[in-house]
Amino acid sequence: MADQNANFAPHLIPHDRIKLNVGGKLFETTISTLQAAGPDSLLAALSTRPSNDDSDPVFIDRDPEIFSVLLSLLRSGRLPSTARRFSNQELAEEALYYGVESRLKSAMSPPPLAGIDASVVATIRPAADGIPTAFSASDDGSVWVAHGGQISAYDWKLTYTGTVRSHLEDITSIRRVWPEIAGIGSESAAGIHFYDFACGRHVGSAYWSDPADPRVYKALVKSVTDSADSVFASFECPHKENTVLSIDKSTLKPVSEIGRQNGNSAKAMVAEKLTYLPEPGLLFGSAISSGAFGYSGYIRLWDLRSGGVVWETNEPGSGRSSRFGDSFANVDVDPDESAIFKVCSKSGDLAVADLRKLGEDPWVYLEEKNPSLRYSGGGTSSVIHCYKRQVFVSREGCLEVWSQIEGEREVRDVCERTYRRNFVDREEDSSKGTIRKMEGGGNRLFVSRDGVEGIEVWESSNLSGAVPIL
Repeated sequence: MADQNANFAPHLIPHDRIKLNVGGKLFETTISTLQAAGPDSLLAALSTRPSNDDSDPVFIDRDPEIFSVLLSLLRSGRLPSTARRFSNQELAEEALYYGVESRLKSAMSPPPLAGIDASVVATIRPAADGIPTAFSASDDGSVWVAHGGQISAYDWKLTYTGTVRSHLEDITSIRRVWPEIAGIGSESAAGIHFYDFACGRHVGSAYWSDPADPRVYKALVKSVTDSADSVFASFECPHKENTVLSIDKSTLKPVSEIGRQNGNSAKAMVAEKLTYLPEPGLLFGSAISSGAFGYSGYIRLWDLRSGGVVWETNEPGSGRSSRFGDSFANVDVDPDESAIFKVCSKSGDLAVADLRKLGEDPWVYLEEKNPSLRYSGGGTSSVIHCYKRQVFVSREGCLEVWSQIEGEREVRDVCERTYRRNFVDREEDSSKGTIRKMEGGGNRLFVSRDGVEGIEVWESSNLSGAVPIL
């Protein structure tokens, strides 16, 4: 077994006490507590200084009250109740000074997102043009919100960090393609445009053009996604010619076209939702339209190496058991589960297809075994979003989640697993307005509603005893 004291200086004993004078207030702690801050932290460096009863304590000219909070964090791994007296920004600034920002982030981050136990903990409202037109969440729980022609950024603490004004009048699609760079599109101006938050300026644009076809002009961006080295954007021209462009991240220049269509029918509409699937190296795209005769649309998978379609389905009418006349109102793909989920427009039923076993009719319709939880309405205005191996489905203003029964994840075929349906929101939540978009980031679910200012932040309750201080 490795020596637990190996990281300490030879003359130091972990349980030895050390005194610190922070802002005129005396603190006494152990070397091991300071070492818990991490080897590169200021506190770990201070712990190596020799100390005895006769020596003056090390003086640190900082706020003693916040230091007390951080010291308690190092001792217990949790934030004490006194943390509520300070803002997230105040705590973060002091944590950065002492080098314990990672410990603070761990303590402040929400618990794993479980839809059955989620609720609204905050609402992000940009100062100007408060109704969001698009947003993009990141793995650390931060989010960038487009409102009008501006983008406002909020970090993992949900603290506002700045706003960039673009040259566009309105932003209708946004994707955070690098930690500090957003790719944005508008339905009123051609091209995809890249803005750098670090310097607050425009750093590049990409347009769809075809010298051999003069009809390809003023192509608008409808959807944006990305992989490790590419950005994918769906473009549509005024006469409905459309394609997906693959754009190199290093140069921000188009590399290839994927799935070009003439747009003359529902089967050839521009892809309104794009998702990159890393494991099979495929691009998922879907389009849905609604009118007097109901819903219609397609789901398509493209091979990025060849640019060709490897599988597609068109609704209504594809497959014997696809419930002819009950086509999907919304669809999403779960890369982690290798599954596609759809919600039907008339029945409101939820169906799943295994990406590894796609055929003419791959759908399996999920059943709710509890009669009191069965949904009798349709799927009109529904939005579906797969995140953290859960399926969130909106029913206009209501929100529900489908999650796997414990132990079912061992079943390899996702279509053979048992899912449980639960309501997520309270009555007062569902009356706020129709849900228009959902996106997961970190252990949060971000939700926007039609005509409502701000982005709702949903988190699960923290059962560990740590104090939420959002």
